[in-house]
Amino acid sequence: MFENGQQVHHPQFGTGSVLLDQGQTVVVRFGERIESCEASALGSRLSLADAVRVRRWSSPLDVTLKAQAAAIRSLNDAWGVFSRSHIDLLPHQLWVCYRALQRWPLRMLIADDVGLGKTIEAGLILSALLASDKVRRVLILTPAGLVEQWQYRLKSLFDIRCSLYRPEVDRPRADFWSVHNQVVASLPTMRLDRGGRHERLLEAESWDLLIVDEAHHLNADQDTGTTLGFRLVEQLLNQGRVTSCLFFTGTPHRGKPFGFWSLMSLLDPDRFSPRRPDHEQLPHLRDYLIRNFKPKVTDMRGQPLFQPITNRPETYSYSQAETDFYAKLTDFIVAGNAYASSLDRSGAQQVNLVLIAMQKIASSSVAAIRSALRKRVSTIEVEIRNHQSQQQDSADAFEDEDQDLLAAWERWTREARFKLFSEELPNLQELLAAAETIGDESKITRIAELIAEQFPDRAILLFTEYKATQALMVSTLMARFGEDAVGFINGDDRLPGVTLPSGRETQLSRRREDTADAFNAGRLRFLVSTEAGGEGIDLQARCHTLIHVDLPWNPMRLHQRVGRLNRYGQTYPVEVITVRNPATVESRIWNKLEHKLTHIMRALGHAMDEPEDMLQMVLGMARPELFNQIFAEGQQVRQDRFDDWFDAKTRSLGGQSALNTVMDLVGHCQSFDLSQLEDVPKKDLPDLIAFFHGALIRNKRRPEQDSGVFSFKTPEAWLNSPGVRTRYEGLTFSRQAATAEQAKRIIGVGHQVFDEALAQALEREASLAPLREIEQPLAILTVLDAVTGGQSQVRQVIVGVTQTANGDFQILKDDEVLDILNRRKPGSADADDQPTEIASATITAWIDQARETAKKEVKALLLPFKHPIIGDFALFWPGNTKG
Repeated sequence: MFENGQQVHHPQFGTGSVLLDQGQTVVVRFGERIESCEASALGSRLSLADAVRVRRWSSPLDVTLKAQAAAIRSLNDAWGVFSRSHIDLLPHQLWVCYRALQRWPLRMLIADDVGLGKTIEAGLILSALLASDKVRRVLILTPAGLVEQWQYRLKSLFDIRCSLYRPEVDRPRADFWSVHNQVVASLPTMRLDRGGRHERLLEAESWDLLIVDEAHHLNADQDTGTTLGFRLVEQLLNQGRVTSCLFFTGTPHRGKPFGFWSLMSLLDPDRFSPRRPDHEQLPHLRDYLIRNFKPKVTDMRGQPLFQPITNRPETYSYSQAETDFYAKLTDFIVAGNAYASSLDRSGAQQVNLVLIAMQKIASSSVAAIRSALRKRVSTIEVEIRNHQSQQQDSADAFEDEDQDLLAAWERWTREARFKLFSEELPNLQELLAAAETIGDESKITRIAELIAEQFPDRAILLFTEYKATQALMVSTLMARFGEDAVGFINGDDRLPGVTLPSGRETQLSRRREDTADAFNAGRLRFLVSTEAGGEGIDLQARCHTLIHVDLPWNPMRLHQRVGRLNRYGQTYPVEVITVRNPATVESRIWNKLEHKLTHIMRALGHAMDEPEDMLQMVLGMARPELFNQIFAEGQQVRQDRFDDWFDAKTRSLGGQSALNTVMDLVGHCQSFDLSQLEDVPKKDLPDLIAFFHGALIRNKRRPEQDSGVFSFKTPEAWLNSPGVRTRYEGLTFSRQAATAEQAKRIIGVGHQVFDEALAQALEREASLAPLREIEQPLAILTVLDAVTGGQSQVRQVIVGVTQTANGDFQILKDDEVLDILNRRKPGSADADDQPTEIASATITAWIDQARETAKKEVKALLLPFKHPIIGDFALFWPGNTKG
């Protein structure tokens, strides 16, 4: 017969506590799980109370290892602090992990500012969930261009190995979705149901966790309905194919409440709906929305992470040839607009989109628009000769996130019959002839002079929108500073149209990761990047100066560019240079825009501590077409009407409605600041050394150790998993890996051999020991939820109770417990003698007081348990032994 509360051990479930003996079966609680076990499969275990009663003193090493293992698991389950990332973990990232892990199923939207490390936050959360066995199957949906980056970063930073989804390998007989448990896939690819893709996905085993990057693409519009991506995620959720969701986006609210509340309804349809009033839903946001701000995040010492940004304009003037060209371009645009007004609505819209695209490209450089004009003229001339339209690849001409403009532009460059006006070809030929007369462009030459004059030895990052401008800038820098000084990054790792210093034209080709590494290592002095190539690349290692070769029409894109340098690890104030021609309408619009944005900043500053970050949210709420309209229409507005026109056009930008929405969101979301720093445990991988060294000693292994680097023959008891090696060389508890090979040797929670050491220590039947290193008794207690299957994914939390010098009982958090236990020298010898004779009743009375203290104080720890219950785990008594 087993008694209620008796400690028992099961070969599959581990150690638990009996709830009910039913004869042949026994109901046992194993942590958060309750199992009905065969009585014959259970073995009795000596509880702490039993050990005290019969005076069963165990080895101090055994009990120390067991308590260390419990504290390590408790800390990692809640914070992910011992994950194997090979970069330093920042307080706000650990804080995000802690907040996300407080509940299960996990439903969270993380909307941190750019540069705060969303992949790190995702990896931390995922590492903790994988280590606690809460998650096995993970589906990650990202923008198409970030799929491989997510796979690479999760593997290189956390050793989380995800498979890439490729349509060609997803065939009915391949059973892709069942074979692969951790998958990264392109949302644009997955949202299209081709070849039975969705049916196979929905029929496969369900996913424990769905992660969606750039989740604002899961959009819903009150008039046009939901996007295909939204429908796919909604279908997965409605059919119960997903347990938990983690969404990431820098722009959670795009200016339309319907879309925002629709996105939130995917996380919890019971609390959020686009059909409900805002005031009913806002109070619930705090449980689901996290937004961290650059001005508030700190390092572990409380020092701000990000350097200030200085913006400085530089000017230049057009040459006469450039002035003539842009005048002809303006005439061309005017003629096209006149022609568009004679068409039906659909035709006029298509022509206007092409004209806007033409203006955007021309604002970057003559080279960019010249490349596009050549393709258009060639298309028409080929049709005239062959009476057929030629399909040409125009994607290399520019990279633009505006899909409507891009689609119309590509149609125009490919379809000769799609005209901007009736006499298009001769006008195009005249425009192209004017462009062909321009060799050196004033803006590009001015940038090269600026670098030589003001930054003679400095690394420079240059940004442009279009590849033709990129090629021109690369060619110019090579001619002035040497071919080996310049690298490029764009969306497809190819850059045609580059003129080498020798005069030979060529196409460059290099992986963007290799180029970024060379730039960060100082082997390249200049890096010219497009937005498409700059996403997700850290470039702050040796560079703090950015030059905008052109200015994107959406100010939000400027912030994203600067985010490549204004990142953690930047040690200098970031200097940003814009280059403008004051005589252009575009420059005038930028001056007005900056004035407008300054007013918005002031309005936000009265209510918020971080107006700069709030400004990004305000910009993110602007209508996508607003800035295109401003820059396109502004070219044709008379100078005497310009100010009134601009004020009317931008009336909605940063209006009171937008400001109120931003303030509501920020006021109802969770965010990290300095006041929460003291809650973040100051623990890292070196805090695992004492446990691991002791675990090896306990298994009669003498590791070769040098400054936290371990080499050893693996104990037989740890060879339980096929992935555990028989010997390890150079395992390290330091995140500062100099090479990718060293990064593979980082050990922590989640490493198979370390997890074997944890599991072995936790199963030892040892709970009472003397400990020379303490002056007062130390009780180790467990806290878990009386309600099984509750909202928290944290299995149990370890707390300690001891006495102060004046005899008061005090509760200790798990990190404080680990600190005390780590004072015991790793591998120190144990003695067989016991502490001075102490009556069992005295020890029992002390434990009772410790337990009562924990019951009173545990609420102050704000643990994620509805009904916390306290359990005995271990007790250390001040010892007279040498162990």
